[in-house]
Amino acid sequence: MKEFYATLNQHRSIRKYKPDAVPEDVLDRVLQAATRASSSGNMQPYSIIVTKDRAIRGQLYDSHFQQSMVLEAPVLLTFCSDFHRMKKWLALREAPDNFDNFMSFMIGAIDAILASQNAALAAEAEGLGICYMGTTLASCGEIAKILKCPANVVPVVGFSLGLPDEQPVLRDRLPLHGVVHSETYQAYDDAQIAAIYEEKEVRGWNRYMDIPELRERVIKAGVKNLAQVYTVVKYTEESHQEYSAHVLECLRRQNFITE
Repeated sequence: MKEFYATLNQHRSIRKYKPDAVPEDVLDRVLQAATRASSSGNMQPYSIIVTKDRAIRGQLYDSHFQQSMVLEAPVLLTFCSDFHRMKKWLALREAPDNFDNFMSFMIGAIDAILASQNAALAAEAEGLGICYMGTTLASCGEIAKILKCPANVVPVVGFSLGLPDEQPVLRDRLPLHGVVHSETYQAYDDAQIAAIYEEKEVRGWNRYMDIPELRERVIKAGVKNLAQVYTVVKYTEESHQEYSAHVLECLRRQNFITE
């Protein structure tokens, strides 16, 4: 149990990797662990796409906002909400098809995310490093085309995988009392909010100031605190509106939203 909790508590996002390949037996164990995650109705409405080919990773580079680990990590794992496989099985068995809808996408997406976290924990237990990429969902339509996803398959989450070539410092987390509620949701007052975010505001701001590229972006934007970094520099209203439209268009094209 100590080793298990040590793995959990030492998680770092790894963006620099050694060129060594991930041994096939290790990768198989990681993927097998993914399939043991909880699944709605035990349907497993997800698929995992393992991408090693550098040419394909090169095609994915722009879709993942030119993040270096897309090219440097030996493996990319992409977890997709997938009812394509099940729909074919239902047709073979003359069963009704009820899965061309948004709820089905969400069921598959949740299962894909659960599987991905199992895989991430297994990978770290094997001594590998991972870095989740939110760009998987933001660019799901483009990534679906590159990875040749058929109807009712949508990339939801993914991460780079390989032997770490860095050991970044542990990132801050909110205190337990800031995210856990007893019995029912307990609304926060202003003083509680300030206390919950007090350490994060200092450590997060210092992180941005310590990295020249990030510091330049912050100074250029004229922001004065970490909250403003999140909403002025990183996650603007315009970008979220754009990504939202992109995801909805992908769901329409992939037959999860029919109008």
